[in-house]
Amino acid sequence: MTIIYKICTASEWRAAEGAGVYRGSAVDCRDGFIHFSSAGQAAETAQQHFAGQRDLVLVAVDAELLGARLKWEPSRGGALFPHLYGALDLNAVRRVEPLPLDASGHHVFPPTLTCEN
Repeated sequence: MTIIYKICTASEWRAAEGAGVYRGSAVDCRDGFIHFSSAGQAAETAQQHFAGQRDLVLVAVDAELLGARLKWEPSRGGALFPHLYGALDLNAVRRVEPLPLDASGHHVFPPTLTCEN
């Protein structure tokens, strides 16, 4: 099983749970796909796009359940990033965990992040 990760606000995720589907953030909607990261990319994604932000969650998703709508495409420095074209069915979500800040303002990732993929 390949796990990919979405970082979003807790309020966005609560709305998705209420709707039964996640349609993406404002940036995702603008770009036409939902941005995800691999385990090795998630910390840099948090640093570059969510620096200092509180009230975030880390959503772990089973990539294999997303089918052909998931494309691995070049992004930062040519690295391949997972992009989902369409809404995220919550049945593919394996877990949702808080993404708190430490005393220095960096996000603290759960230890399970490095154990998957």
